[in-house]
Amino acid sequence: MFLKELHLIAFNYPYPPSYGGIIDVYYKIKALSDLGVQIHLHCFVDHIPEKIDPEIKNITENVFFYKKKKNPLLYFSRVPFAAVIRNSEDLLKKLASIKAPILFEGLQTSNSINGLKDKGYKLYLRYHNNEAEYYKGLSSSEKNIFKKIIYKIESFKYSTYQKRTLKEFEGIFCLSEKEFNEVDSYSKNAHLIHIFHGNELIKRLNKKGDYFLFHGDLSVSDNKKALGETISLFQNLPQHKLIIASDRAGKDLKKKISSIANISLVPIETTDNLHRLFENAHANILLSYQNSGTKVKLFNALYNSRFVIINENITDDRTLMNLCYLGCTSEEIREQIIATATKDYTENETRSEVLEKKYSDYSKAVEMVKIIFKD
Repeated sequence: MFLKELHLIAFNYPYPPSYGGIIDVYYKIKALSDLGVQIHLHCFVDHIPEKIDPEIKNITENVFFYKKKKNPLLYFSRVPFAAVIRNSEDLLKKLASIKAPILFEGLQTSNSINGLKDKGYKLYLRYHNNEAEYYKGLSSSEKNIFKKIIYKIESFKYSTYQKRTLKEFEGIFCLSEKEFNEVDSYSKNAHLIHIFHGNELIKRLNKKGDYFLFHGDLSVSDNKKALGETISLFQNLPQHKLIIASDRAGKDLKKKISSIANISLVPIETTDNLHRLFENAHANILLSYQNSGTKVKLFNALYNSRFVIINENITDDRTLMNLCYLGCTSEEIREQIIATATKDYTENETRSEVLEKKYSDYSKAVEMVKIIFKD
């Protein structure tokens, strides 16, 4: 018998959990369901799936779909495009039919809030990003001039939209300390709940791996920029082998990599294959040029691989940073590559003590339940 019910509005269908934001959504639903919370899942999608995956069916009570709007004139709305296309009268009817608190996943799902104010709903937000900063970063990294302008406009819209909207929620669950401090400074309703990542136990690994690993979605401009930096470093370190794991490498990149003897490209394809790559890697290279909290790929590397070399934008969490090797400049990252290459990995116990106790999905779900269902 379920004692608690929760509406959860997702910006996309959360399966498979294959990238940062949707990984957080899926494993959050799973952890809350494991605690006995009955989830009514609402998803904004481009195409309504023909069937609901059993992995979603098993952790939800209901699943509802709403098609994102396609009208290009919505670019001229004062509301950010990502938010204005995720609006639905049908959603409002579904929410009204089941009395329960509502959790919005990301500001891009929050445009419906105008139809919910002053009607007795308990409204909560999972604050995935400072969207104004996120789109500003995309604009900075993007080489396509048209996309660069679009991202800049979206950043400008979010800068006013998010400050206005954040005050409407009873609670906001932030991913990082930086965003927690930002939100708390003007709305006083922030809670720090780190990213849900799906890892449970530290992989117990021996002292040496076979190569350095870079993994990521290469359709994302930030990852493409990070890879360019990583390739430049390893071109000048021919004695060290780098594997790039990605399913979205373009022809030009494939051609470039094929000409460098110590760098190779492999597809990820499945989670099992990615985990094998983690297990055999001696160190992971994680770089970002967007300061947007702890990246989920950091947890995946810390739980499943050996050394992790990062720059300052991968996390702002001091505890996690202390488990990594930090380089703030190209030269410092190069020095960390050289240093870890000959080092024995002996950090299984340290990581287990930190990650399994403080950063488990279970502990985060317990905290959210206490806040949402405090009455």
